Amino acid sequence: MARINFGGVEEEVVTRKEFPMSKVRRILKNETIAIIGYGVQGPAQSLNLRDNGFNVIIGQSKKFKKDWDRARKDGWVPGKTLFDIEEAVERGTIIQMLVSDAAQRVIWPTVKKRLNPGDALYFSHGFSIVYKDQTKVIPPEDVDVIMVAPKGSGTSVRRNFLTGAGINSSFAVHQDATGHAEERCIALGIGIGSGYLFPTTFEHEVFSDLTGERGVLMGALAGLMEAQYDVLRQNGHTPSEAFNETVEELTQSLIRLIDENGMDWMYANCSATAQRGALDWKPKFKKATLPVFKDLYKSVKSGTETRRVLNSCGKANYQEQLSKELNKIGDSEMWQAGRACRTLRPKTKGKEIAKGTKGVKGRGAN
Repeated sequence: MARINFGGVEEEVVTRKEFPMSKVRRILKNETIAIIGYGVQGPAQSLNLRDNGFNVIIGQSKKFKKDWDRARKDGWVPGKTLFDIEEAVERGTIIQMLVSDAAQRVIWPTVKKRLNPGDALYFSHGFSIVYKDQTKVIPPEDVDVIMVAPKGSGTSVRRNFLTGAGINSSFAVHQDATGHAEERCIALGIGIGSGYLFPTTFEHEVFSDLTGERGVLMGALAGLMEAQYDVLRQNGHTPSEAFNETVEELTQSLIRLIDENGMDWMYANCSATAQRGALDWKPKFKKATLPVFKDLYKSVKSGTETRRVLNSCGKANYQEQLSKELNKIGDSEMWQAGRACRTLRPKTKGKEIAKGTKGVKGRGAN
């Protein structure tokens, strides 16, 4: 591992330099990697592993026709590389549990009785293991239990792989039955195209992940945008102006500057008026939201958030209800303005570049 200074604190990380693809192939050469679920993370991780030359199969219920058809469209062949969940687990030596957290609880009895001693049970989220009292996911003692958690959506995992950039991931070993759990775990992390890997625990991963999703990454971001947009509209600004000042400038300009060199660099490359205002108002927003984040973390740690997920997502009409909630966002004036704004953006060659890299062996991992 390499030691890197993160804000004055030294941490160990794994990069492709310390763990090259030649080592990954040696470790995984006799493994059959069974990807269970072809929804969000499943397509990206399986395609990246396949492009890197590993033996990958898919386990997907035919009941979910959309996901089954998507797998076939991506080149997985029924009876050869595409199976129902039961057969995929039986064939696999590494079982990647990439169905939703709620679905993991449902299929766990099916998966558990088909595991063999020495298999590796792989997760991309600590949810099922950490909240085992709610999920009942308790692995047998004779299998490795490992995790690689990409810090991005499945779409980003695949896109970054195709450009060669990779996406950062955390990794953890919950149970080492074979004595080789850590090297299997890191090898899989490099195999799916991680930019670098940093160690964590299942517990720390799920606490930080659930807080981040509900907070800055999604929930807080959406809420802040809606609040600012509403204030601008209430004060006579047009939808176009309100959207551009709330969303478009953030996503098309400022976020990219932060990505390049950090928040201070973004501030330094904005006008003096913007700098002064941001520096003056930042403490006020932190003071206003800090109590909310403390409540959020407490709710995550206590298991309240996971109970909400399992109770809601497990209902028969959940997808119908979810569509209504998402449509409410999409049909709001702000995001209708967003659709109009996106149609006016100059066309770029970004999609052509990504398309041109498809199928290149080793992308995002060499």
